[in-house]
Amino acid sequence: MNFFKKLFSPVDENHDNIQDTNTATLEQLSFDEAFVQNFISKGGKFLYCSHQEELNLNLQNIIQENHWENVVCFNEDLKKISTIVGSDSTTEIKKATPFFTYCERLLSEEGSILFSSEQLYNNKIANLPDYFIVFAKTSQIVKNKSEGLMGIRETYQKNFPTNISSIKSYIPEKVEEDFLNFGNNNAKKLYLLLLEDM
Repeated sequence: MNFFKKLFSPVDENHDNIQDTNTATLEQLSFDEAFVQNFISKGGKFLYCSHQEELNLNLQNIIQENHWENVVCFNEDLKKISTIVGSDSTTEIKKATPFFTYCERLLSEEGSILFSSEQLYNNKIANLPDYFIVFAKTSQIVKNKSEGLMGIRETYQKNFPTNISSIKSYIPEKVEEDFLNFGNNNAKKLYLLLLEDM
């Protein structure tokens, strides 16, 4: 049974199937359960949306709660959504204005989010705003980077995107500098609006 259906189904329907995800090992969890657990443990803010209207309402609440007047947005469909919720959009990058975007894949094993030039254009993640609001669908959850890259390859068979990178930490103040990440801090404060599409 899908994690989101288990989470939101009536108690008597899933009483026998309840598994405490806090005590379950990651190997026992489904991809979607593992992604959510890993994402939240890294400081990401997760909002499950069962339909588009709920996603719009959650976006509106995020913008209002943070007192943001507009969003940085490169995608025309997302600009329409920001207009629907009463927020202006701009393509001018300002650190204090959130970046509203799609993503390529959600990586279950890491709880990270994979992006490409389709979302970022020629911008490095480090040069984009400090806050991200990401619109993703449950069908974008994959096991790991390898599956994420295969999915990108399938999506863009002829025009493979560039600038493929991920955000792995959602608390920029707590990023541990290690030798492999030196000078490449992609940590962002991130809201994930996850729309059920399965």
